[in-house]
Amino acid sequence: MTSSTTTTTGAERQLTPLLSRTWAKIAGGFLVPLVILAAWQFVTATGIVPPYQLPGPWEVVQAGSELVERGELWLHIAISVQRVVIGFAVGSLVALAFAGVVGLSRVGGILFAPTLVALRAVPSLAWVPLLILWMQVGEESKITLIAIGAFFPVYTTVADALRHVNPHLVEAGRSFGLRGWSLFRTVQLPAVVPSVVSGLRLALAQAWLFLVAAELLGASMGLGWMLNDSQQTGRVDRILLAIVLLALLGTISNAILVLFEKAVLKRWM
Repeated sequence: MTSSTTTTTGAERQLTPLLSRTWAKIAGGFLVPLVILAAWQFVTATGIVPPYQLPGPWEVVQAGSELVERGELWLHIAISVQRVVIGFAVGSLVALAFAGVVGLSRVGGILFAPTLVALRAVPSLAWVPLLILWMQVGEESKITLIAIGAFFPVYTTVADALRHVNPHLVEAGRSFGLRGWSLFRTVQLPAVVPSVVSGLRLALAQAWLFLVAAELLGASMGLGWMLNDSQQTGRVDRILLAIVLLALLGTISNAILVLFEKAVLKRWM
């Protein structure tokens, strides 16, 4: 048992320098998608799965090319990205404000925390009829729903982090005469920066999830609308195209936040 463990540990140590290289990380990240793509091509080419249930990869590419030629695909992508960005920004900013009130103030926690916990349990689709009633089917209702989705990951993560800042750090700051904003900026904010970034990344992922529900609110464009329209018309190739595009856009936006995370942590940590 000891010999096996020692051998495994030695192999891991040998692989660590290799796996830490950028090209190895990129190659490793492409490995699983390529395996999935190969399996997808195999089951469709051999007829294991009928084309009406799962079109081949090339059929999906052709469906995308058709939408590009008609000038529709980039418009769908642009509209969905715009909705996600605005909803994510609004939801995150409001969440940071509430997290500050709840996390830094005992009175704020007593007043707001129970209500926000209850609202967090409401499923996303439950908000749809209410938003339609209040805001009709315009952009406001869609962006509001996405903002609701982005709100709770940021609020929960940051409020919890603020409540658990090391009290010794806070007392040390106060001993140097720091109070209010100066104490928050100098001691508490740097302590919760990793939690803020983690909450933002979770919120962005949630914003993409809520996008599909948001674009059911009477939308006529967007990737969520394309999913719904393709399901009604039986265009499985376009359904798969929309899913692939949502996955790619989610990955790209997450990568942007990773770069932001590195810059912020370098500045504050």
